[in-house]
Amino acid sequence: QVQLVESGGGLVAAGGSLRLSCATSGVTRMYAVGWFRQAPGKDREFVAMITGNGVNTEYGDSVKGRFTISRDNDGTTVYLDMVTLNPADMGIYYCAASTGGMGFPFNERAYKTWGQGTQVTVSS
Repeated sequence: QVQLVESGGGLVAAGGSLRLSCATSGVTRMYAVGWFRQAPGKDREFVAMITGNGVNTEYGDSVKGRFTISRDNDGTTVYLDMVTLNPADMGIYYCAASTGGMGFPFNERAYKTWGQGTQVTVSS
């Protein structure tokens, strides 16, 4: 059974940094893991993705150059390092697992299993 649990969210001042973690179980190297975020009243937005072997990554345009996705050596924990945060980065951050398919990697429909989310708040 595939499960994902996010942690590391919190309150940070604008310009600050946070590291989010996504602890997984049942996620083998067959699975890519993505991060999405959702602000109040907005659609869920693609943030980043890393492939099962950790070699390939993709980023949403709004976070390129500021966010970095990585995967630990055994592939079970995925990190999202966020720097130079601004209020537009606020929202609930979700990690999700995908084996590819239509819309991958940018469309949330390609991700079948999701964590419960972790809140990121950025004060201006």
